[in-house]
Amino acid sequence: MRALARRVGLGIAARGDISDTIDWVRRARDAGLDSVWIHDSYFERDAVTYGAAIAGALANDPDSSFRVALGAVNPYTRHPVVLAMTGSAMDELLPERIVMGLGTGLPLRLGQMAIPYSPTDAVARVSAAMDQLRTLWAGERLPSGTPGLPPIQPMFPPVHRIPLYVAAYRKEFVELAGQKADGYLARPCESIPSLRGILERLRAAATAAGRDPGDVDTAAYLLSLVDKTRREALNRAKREPFVIYMMSVLGDVSLQRAGFPREMRDRIAAAWRAEDYHEAGKLIPDDLLDAFMLCGTREDVAARAMAFHVETGLNLPLLQPVVQDETQTIELIEAAKLYAALPERVAGRESVAATVVSGAGVSGAVTAGSGSVAGSSDVAAVSVGLADDRRLGLFERARRRAAAAYEILRPFAYTASAIPVLAGGALAVVDSRFSLLPFLAALAGGMLLHSGTNVINEVYDVRKGIDTITSPRMSHAVLKGRVSERGAYAFAIGLFVAAVAVGSYLVWLRGPAIAGLGLLGLVAGYTYTAPPFEYKYRGIGVPVVFVLMGPIMVVGSYFAVTGTWDVRSLVLSIPVGLLVAAILHGNEWRDISEDTRAGIATLSSRMGREWAHYGYLGLVIGAYVTLALAVAVRWLPPTTVIAVLSLPFLAQVVRSAELGATGQARAIAMIDVETARLHFAFGLLLVAGLLLARLLP
Repeated sequence: MRALARRVGLGIAARGDISDTIDWVRRARDAGLDSVWIHDSYFERDAVTYGAAIAGALANDPDSSFRVALGAVNPYTRHPVVLAMTGSAMDELLPERIVMGLGTGLPLRLGQMAIPYSPTDAVARVSAAMDQLRTLWAGERLPSGTPGLPPIQPMFPPVHRIPLYVAAYRKEFVELAGQKADGYLARPCESIPSLRGILERLRAAATAAGRDPGDVDTAAYLLSLVDKTRREALNRAKREPFVIYMMSVLGDVSLQRAGFPREMRDRIAAAWRAEDYHEAGKLIPDDLLDAFMLCGTREDVAARAMAFHVETGLNLPLLQPVVQDETQTIELIEAAKLYAALPERVAGRESVAATVVSGAGVSGAVTAGSGSVAGSSDVAAVSVGLADDRRLGLFERARRRAAAAYEILRPFAYTASAIPVLAGGALAVVDSRFSLLPFLAALAGGMLLHSGTNVINEVYDVRKGIDTITSPRMSHAVLKGRVSERGAYAFAIGLFVAAVAVGSYLVWLRGPAIAGLGLLGLVAGYTYTAPPFEYKYRGIGVPVVFVLMGPIMVVGSYFAVTGTWDVRSLVLSIPVGLLVAAILHGNEWRDISEDTRAGIATLSSRMGREWAHYGYLGLVIGAYVTLALAVAVRWLPPTTVIAVLSLPFLAQVVRSAELGATGQARAIAMIDVETARLHFAFGLLLVAGLLLARLLP
């Protein structure tokens, strides 16, 4: 396999689909990158498992020098003997290409697991772990940890050399790395001045220990986020929970070296601890992100990585995606290739100009950015300044706005407004009273009101702090800045105005009764979460939605289409309304923790988790029971029983609900979407049954 002209690696977290991760690693290897580093991040998945899976996938490629690194594990949660066993197994899979980083783990996470941690003991513990690992890997015995017991005899063959890197930032650990480690691994979110100081201390410690500083490798995670422009990348980074967390735990020394006041960090940390991620993101300035992260186009990321390499002497930049998905990971692999192709040019005493040349596949040149001074030890040109930032094209802006509108509208839920109107229209067909234009007007008006309700709901959930970036919501459009709060509110009002315009035709056609129904829908939609009623937060959202999107919409659409009232439309509305109510109830059940944290009393939070579970089952099963009763007493045509063909969808939501009731919160993470699918399938079959009744004698 070909290697790049300059070493660069990929950092990933142990999260997501392992098969996807293996595919990304193969792409990184094929692109010529040096290595992949999997960090053990509590409380996600296990980094060793991911590392072993990756090593196994690469085992059939003996000619490659691509390495797999555990960066980092710690002797607090994995005893050195266990780590030695892990290293032996992985070395068997990928001989001479395994690396192990050692640190202590975050004291906060250790404390959460009731694992004692002492700063004075930590260095000695990591140092001892390194000695024990090397002893065991050499096939030698270790004294027993308990006096009087036999020594520890490794039962695996001696392994090939596994480099040990120290992963920590306190000066004692840096000195330990210089004294006896094979390398040093810097944490994410170190600025250039801070990393420069750390590596200077590392080299001094190596020299004092009689070692050649060049024998101690240096690697560092560089948090990166790629977008079409730096402005877009910075905006997105500020709204990612991991970035917010990292900005809230920046060390005093790191901040001081980068020229930022501690008070800035403290304000961000206070908002983070209060779980007000929206406010925390707004407190992060651009220059803070620029100092501690790599944000921008792939060219910007490559240039900033070069700045870290040149200004600090860093050997191995590890580009780590903030958002670990296909797009971001592939973008960083491409950025790594660009970084490796950048030339280093002397500009002054020790200065290097990082120039991006078209021959390396990068357009334009990198211009001077903040913190770079020609003639000093800084890089004279590191990244494109925001003043010269490229602009999104017309098509890209339109695409992003459309994507934001799609997200905030939540079209998957349109079944809740479309099915009731379709049911009322189908009943009109049965009675030979169907009229197309009034039907289309009723359908458009209902969906516009529903759309406005969805948008206004998100606006007020954000204002009240109910929605956070980590909330299991289907839309984070406002929270993540894809659309402004003011823009979303104006959008909602526009949708309501459009609904009124459509409804005016029906009022002209059918009279004041339609005006009353429309006004009720408009007020109920706006005040679902908005003042003065905010009835969702008063525990009556589910019953009100049942009435509005069941009886009122079905009966109202039948009247809009035919100009008459019929009690059968009321009967028809009950199973339809129960499933609409189930969509909302499932949403509230899933969000009990978030709503309770925000001091909101929904029906589910008032009922409690156990009764919310029973209530959900009652709604979804009740739809089938009421339909069966209506057919049995001949209020609805017998052909409508074909709606039972939707039972597989019912089985899916019932299974999810039962798992959710046992405490498996992940099982009901998508319960609202699953219920919407059930409502859609049930509703379409119900409509088909009504139309079939018109065709059959």
